[in-house]
Amino acid sequence: MIILRLLRFSINDKGHIGLQLENRIIDLTTAAEDFKVVFPDNIESIIGKEYLVDELLGKIKEKSINRYVVSKEELKYLPVSSSPEKIICVGVNYQEHADESNLDVLEHPVLFNKFNNSLHAHNEPIVMPKDSLENDYEAELAIMIGKEAQNITREEALQYVFGYTIANDVSSRDWQMRTHQWMLGKSVDQYCPIGPVLVTADEIDDPQQLDIQLYLNGEIRQHSNTSKMIYDCISIISYLSSHMTLRPGDIILTGTPEGVILGMDPSTRQYLQHGDETIIEIEGIGTLKNTFIRK
Repeated sequence: MIILRLLRFSINDKGHIGLQLENRIIDLTTAAEDFKVVFPDNIESIIGKEYLVDELLGKIKEKSINRYVVSKEELKYLPVSSSPEKIICVGVNYQEHADESNLDVLEHPVLFNKFNNSLHAHNEPIVMPKDSLENDYEAELAIMIGKEAQNITREEALQYVFGYTIANDVSSRDWQMRTHQWMLGKSVDQYCPIGPVLVTADEIDDPQQLDIQLYLNGEIRQHSNTSKMIYDCISIISYLSSHMTLRPGDIILTGTPEGVILGMDPSTRQYLQHGDETIIEIEGIGTLKNTFIRK
C-alpha cells in the first residue's frame, strides 16, 4: 500500500480531497481538474485505488507542487469520512475508564453505534442540545476498513484496515443514561468529529503502541496509550466480522481511556460548557480540535 495522509476540505463551499505532505496540504481535486484526469471525490472511493494519488502527485511534481499548496487559513475542514455504511463504537475498552465510570468489563466487547448525522470536522464548533446538560468528551483511535471482511481471523485482521484517524466520541450523558441502550446519547448531531487526516495503515507500525491524550481548555484530562485497550484492534475487527460484514469505508471507534468527565467525583464534576475547547492528539496521526457552543 502507498503511504498517504488524506483529508477532506471545502473552499467556497466546494468539497476537495487533499494530501498532507509534511506541513503542506496539496489540493488533489484542483490538480485533477487542471490535468483533466478522473479522480475520486471522497476518501472512501480512493480505497483500492491509491495508485491514482501517486500518479496525480507525479504530475503535480512535474509542473509545480507549490501551485497546489493550500494554506490552512483558506480551507474549511470536512470529516475524513463522508458517508460510511456503519459507524461502530466499542465501549468500556480501557480498564481504568471502566473503573472510573463504574461499568463492568464484559466477556465480549460492548458495542453501540453512531450515524452519519453525527460526523463532524476538525476546527468546527459543536452545538450542544439545549436540553442536554451533561455533555462529555471521549478521545479515541478510529479505524477505517479497507476491504470487505467477513469471518476473518485475528491473523488477517490488520490486512483489512485502510487507515487510522482521530475521533471524539462526544456523549450526552443525561440522554445516554436514560435507558440501558446508549444510542440516544451517542448519536446526537455533530457528536462524532473525526479527522483532520486519515493516515493509511502502512504508516502506523503498530496501532497498539500509540500515545493518546485529550486537553480541555489546555488542561490535560486524558493521557494513555492504545496498548492499554482491553480488546485490541485485531480482536475488534475479527469479532465484528464474525457477526456482520464489514465494508470498505466503515468506521470503528475503539474506545476511550480514563479521564472523562463522567469519571470525576460528582462534587467537582462539571460537564462541557459554552466555549470549552477540546484538543485530542494521537501519536503518528495528528491533532483534532473542536469548540463546544450553545445557541
